Amino acid sequence: MSTVIKTALEPITLRLGGMTCTSSVATIERALNAIPEVSATVNFASETAHIMAPADMDSKVFFKAIKSAGYSAEGMADRGRIALHSKKSARSLIFSALFTIPVLAISMTTKWHPAIDRWVLTQLDNLNLAHPKYSPTSWLLITLSAPVVLLIAWPIHRAGIRNLKHPTVDTLVSLGSLTAFGWSIYANISGAGDVNAEVSATIILFVIAGRFLGSRAKRRAGSAISTLLALASREVSVRRDGAIIRIPIDRLVVGDEFLAKPGERIATDGIVISGMSSVDTSLLTGESKPVDIDPGDHVIGSSLNRNGRLMIRATRVGSDTELARITAMAVSVQGAKTPIQRRADRISAISVSALALLSLATFFLLRFTDHTLTDSISTAIALLVIASPCALGLATPAALLVASGRGAQRGIVIRDPGALEVAKKIDSVILDKTGTLTNGPMSVLWSLVLPSAGKPLGIKYSPFLNESVILSTAYSIENESDNPVAAAIVKSIKIKGIETRKVTHFESTPGSGSAGRVELGPLSPAVLIGAPVAVAHSTVPFDPELQLAIDDAEEDGLTVSVLAWEGVALAVFAVGDEINPDAQESVLDLKNHGIDPWLVTGDSERVAIALAEKVGIDLDHIIAGALPKEKIEQVKKLQAQGRHVLMIGDGVSDAPALATADLSIAMGTGTDTAIATSDIVLMRRDLGGVIDALNLSRKTVGVIRTNLAWAFLYNVIGIPLAAMGLIPPMYAAGAMALSNLVVVINSLRIK
Repeated sequence: MSTVIKTALEPITLRLGGMTCTSSVATIERALNAIPEVSATVNFASETAHIMAPADMDSKVFFKAIKSAGYSAEGMADRGRIALHSKKSARSLIFSALFTIPVLAISMTTKWHPAIDRWVLTQLDNLNLAHPKYSPTSWLLITLSAPVVLLIAWPIHRAGIRNLKHPTVDTLVSLGSLTAFGWSIYANISGAGDVNAEVSATIILFVIAGRFLGSRAKRRAGSAISTLLALASREVSVRRDGAIIRIPIDRLVVGDEFLAKPGERIATDGIVISGMSSVDTSLLTGESKPVDIDPGDHVIGSSLNRNGRLMIRATRVGSDTELARITAMAVSVQGAKTPIQRRADRISAISVSALALLSLATFFLLRFTDHTLTDSISTAIALLVIASPCALGLATPAALLVASGRGAQRGIVIRDPGALEVAKKIDSVILDKTGTLTNGPMSVLWSLVLPSAGKPLGIKYSPFLNESVILSTAYSIENESDNPVAAAIVKSIKIKGIETRKVTHFESTPGSGSAGRVELGPLSPAVLIGAPVAVAHSTVPFDPELQLAIDDAEEDGLTVSVLAWEGVALAVFAVGDEINPDAQESVLDLKNHGIDPWLVTGDSERVAIALAEKVGIDLDHIIAGALPKEKIEQVKKLQAQGRHVLMIGDGVSDAPALATADLSIAMGTGTDTAIATSDIVLMRRDLGGVIDALNLSRKTVGVIRTNLAWAFLYNVIGIPLAAMGLIPPMYAAGAMALSNLVVVINSLRIK
């Protein structure tokens, strides 16, 4: 029996150049998805391709596929080719304007044409040259239009030719301008009708101008992400062999000690080992006030060191840093597509072909219903040009581009754009306690160890039953765990100089506790540490002194962990953290927004009630001692009542409920599991970010709907008017360019 080994996939993001409209999306996606084992999506607003491909695949394959489709690409860090493309666009706009404006001026002053003809003929007579057979003014218009149509517009024609099988807007523009230009030559030679040379040049000018302005607007829309990327340090002052030297940031490794001077950005994530300062993280987390930093505190790379000299030990570098994490999630959402956007892309992909056929049908219908050849061609060209699906395809990605960038600047990372539509419907919210309503980091406020309680264990353990050994087993078990309470216990024991021991058979149950065997010389006692209710199921009755300590701690609203050896409880740890300063105000804001708050926590009922009373949650909206399964059940219970549920959490135990809720928000200081299952991530600790995230979501959806309404209205009105001959071709080109610009500018309102 053979075993199939799946190749590991990794995400790759490329910048694209030469995209002219949303119909380009389908063309590039087809080219990339034709590569075996590759899955790709393209975002027109951000002009990026998001690819999932085998880790060992050569990236040259992607560049070749994109080039064969008629476009250019480069890595996110390399801006050379795309910057060059932008400069070419500016030059094309300038030169097309230099030729087209005189053409327009001459064409719009027809009463001057006889005078121009006489002047040209006079000059030819003076030079003893033969007179042309046809109108000199018309040939002048054709000559001035030729560089615009044949040279400046060549990239449009090339893209149109390459995509004849799957026509794009380039195909329509190319066909429209060449038809107008060819007809002008024929009409001037044969006298069959009016010369429309100005139409051929004006179409190109308006298209190039619209794309240039749209590109600038899109760059402005995505400027927030560019700002985040620009925050990354290029060099760092690192301590090597006792001296401070300057090195490139990519040579910094975890464990290196580096210097952050006042006014400098901190090079990477780390722990302060000496010095005090205040640090500004506003561009990363949205925190408005600087945070005071002391030795032992964690700092985020790229945050601004305001006034102190800090020596920091690097804990994360490169793509593992908080900045890289934020930007990766923000860029990733730009590659995701909402259901609305997918439908819009499909419509854009097929509508170009349909509209080309409609234009051809319109020409024949007019030609054979007593319309002149000039009018028939002019109407067909106008229909070709105005019938652009760009605004429709740009409506959603343009808004998401602005929203993801603006959100990232305020510490709000939208991971699933499809969830934005749910935000307006939310009427219930389930809040976890630790790390959500309380700010952490948690700390052990007091602990109690009862060595005498170990007598029932038997004589074989008596030599080991002292406080130091018992604490070392607590340290060892909790060191294997990944939750705020465990981290607090580990920190409190570690500072006492107690060492950890080897743990075997380790198991962790979210919401209950952790267990394992700790090696103590020849013995390996089974050690359990967790919530009192969970531990009580596996132990003899608690010692009265221990039970009294548990009751006191829970009355004070503290979280309690009990340590047991071989079924006997030996110690209790009272862990607490401060309520978020804005928790009460945020709960009130949620209520004012028509959102009903619930507190569902793994802590005891006493702890839950004490917290609920402080922050303003109704006591009948409390579920205490909740295991992960019970959190899911509460989400489903509310959903069964027809409610739309928002779940907010930060721990492993919250992840299943986060995945079940209609909308989920994870605190960015939480576990990777919680973040991976959430729709939105808050990079700052305060709960007020939830209101900001909901408002951003609602505003984004509102802008998307406005964009779609405009795009739909533009096509519904523009296509029939053009088909009836009421919109001249050059106005049709202007309308097409304007429609795209309106969508992007409207999206900028989110900022």
